[in-house]
Amino acid sequence: MYISTRDNYPSMSASEVIKLGMVPAGGLFVPAEIPVLSGEEILARQGGDYQETANWLLSLFLPDFTSAEISTCVGQAYNEENFAHPQIAPLNHFDEHIYFLELWHGPTAAFKDLALQLMPHLLSRALFKTHTEQETVILVATSGDTGKAALEGFKNVQGIKIIVFYPQGGVSKVQALQMTTTDGANTYVVAVKGNFDDCQNAVKAVFADSDLSSALAKKGYALSSANSINWGRLLPQVVYYFQSYLTLIAQGAVSPGEKINFVVPTGNFGNILAGWYAYRMGLPVHKLICASNENKILTEFFHTGSYDLHREFKQTSSPSMDILVSSNLERFLFEKTGRDAAKINRWMADLQAKGCFAVDTGTLKSIENILAAGYATEEETLKAINEVFTGHAYLLDTHTAVGYRVYQKYRQQTGDQTKTVINATANPFKFSRSVLKAIQGQDFLQGTDEFSILQALSAASRVAVHPALCDLQVKEVLHHTVCEKEEIGQEIKKILQCDF
Repeated sequence: MYISTRDNYPSMSASEVIKLGMVPAGGLFVPAEIPVLSGEEILARQGGDYQETANWLLSLFLPDFTSAEISTCVGQAYNEENFAHPQIAPLNHFDEHIYFLELWHGPTAAFKDLALQLMPHLLSRALFKTHTEQETVILVATSGDTGKAALEGFKNVQGIKIIVFYPQGGVSKVQALQMTTTDGANTYVVAVKGNFDDCQNAVKAVFADSDLSSALAKKGYALSSANSINWGRLLPQVVYYFQSYLTLIAQGAVSPGEKINFVVPTGNFGNILAGWYAYRMGLPVHKLICASNENKILTEFFHTGSYDLHREFKQTSSPSMDILVSSNLERFLFEKTGRDAAKINRWMADLQAKGCFAVDTGTLKSIENILAAGYATEEETLKAINEVFTGHAYLLDTHTAVGYRVYQKYRQQTGDQTKTVINATANPFKFSRSVLKAIQGQDFLQGTDEFSILQALSAASRVAVHPALCDLQVKEVLHHTVCEKEEIGQEIKKILQCDF
């Protein structure tokens, strides 16, 4: 069963939670009990492929799904048609300390594919199990990668419409075209005049609007989410933490029970939270290292205990992390306070009313035991790309480069020699302009369009352009809608042809 972080909703089954997406009254669903695995149980799984690891872990959290249903969903998601690498999320051995976990071999070249190729199948089963007759409307706020991954996963799925909102001018040209050229009879893409937080806050407000939900229900619609606020989206991400560790064990890179670090570039805190759940389940983790760009709200929070939105919002070369409101932090704080819903309610109310909140010393110390945090400047990010390419002929995207630079700082400060996995969250060609600038210099970009840059980067790096990014410039743009941030609710009504 699953419960609300704010203790404001009845406990629900896994199917009901995946269908709902988030707690209608505000808050997020978490498992009532987190399964804990022994070292022997984990080691017994070494040698299994990604699909076998996924089947095993999902079964622990989805008791109302049969093993056959889970196996079918996993097979539909993780296969050679969807993922270009047979290991799904391969480990690249970089040096004696570092491994890059390549999470970008899926159909949209970003780590979101690991969750969003599976989630539509879980949701379809959940709708059937909960006897849902209404058409489900998936609302997605994206800072760049989630949007396309969700569109690709949900397009033409029967009984579902998907509406994606992204910040106009706040994503790369490639990211925007990936979304706006998406076909499918059930897909809708809207550019919002604002930043990601505006999109996310507006979507959350729609979910919290009980009058709107009731009115939509009368029209035959039920709302759900594909953002990581939906447990069905977050859960699949736990798998690659376990799989990477099992791979290291099988390769003899670490000894059974030996702890490792994970470095996670993150904005919305979902990816690193999945790593924390893996740790909580028994995965031997020494430190989770939270890597931020110049929008360093998480870094400052983990150093001071104060979360403060009163700051400049910066558009960076790592736009998927250009986020100030990290939704999944609520789940993490709920767990680190010993599931104290009263504290969560107070802190989230302060955030809503004052734009800030501060946690108690005990909570902060509990966090520091497992989590470290740092950030990289724009200059440091580009230098990291250049350094890794020049020294190792390995190409990083801007987000992974943030993680690499933050890890370098962490090691310098701590001297920690623990083997470390850095989550490589996107294919470098998704951010080709910034990556090419890093390895060739600004002058090389003068007068060059986004798609010429793709080819130039491929020539300079001798790496092929990811298939998902080829020929975007000749695809027809199918979605042209732009709206103000205050108009998102109205835009949903318009798309659904609801005139109430």
